[in-house]
Amino acid sequence: MTYFYHYSSPLGGITLTSNGTRLSGLWFDGQKYSGDLLPKEYEERDLPVFRQSLHWLDLYFNGTAPDFTPPLLMDATPFRRAVWEILLTIPFGHTMTYGAIARQLAGQMGLSRMSAQAVGGAVGHNPISLIIPCHRVIGARGSLTGYAGGIDRKRWLLTMEGVTLPCCSMPKKG
Repeated sequence: MTYFYHYSSPLGGITLTSNGTRLSGLWFDGQKYSGDLLPKEYEERDLPVFRQSLHWLDLYFNGTAPDFTPPLLMDATPFRRAVWEILLTIPFGHTMTYGAIARQLAGQMGLSRMSAQAVGGAVGHNPISLIIPCHRVIGARGSLTGYAGGIDRKRWLLTMEGVTLPCCSMPKKG
């Protein structure tokens, strides 16, 4: 059974899901790919993992870097899990490029190189936004590319964390 809970954030509603013991999803209501994340059968329930996650979110939205991570269920391919594990190492108030993640992952896998686009696909399908901080991943020149929750939310989150953004960090439309 999948359980869910709702949280009201400064950026809108957030839906959380769990298998009963670990957090399996956290996304802004209406964000890209969110329709794929909630199964057909689910039940709203107050669970210890949700209380931990809500405490994490309260700290985070108050501008504090939480010093714990709720138990996570990263149900995905080994490649996506490896990318998400790297995302978990990006500190509050810092960013990392898709290319840097690709280089780090290639090194871990003993490869000469890794596709930044493949990394981008894994980052974009992260089901546990904020806690697995995909919003901290930026383009090679500091551009705020790709965030399933929306670029405006990404900008807000990074600014709240104290990240200095370039004046023209929005991707060019073309």
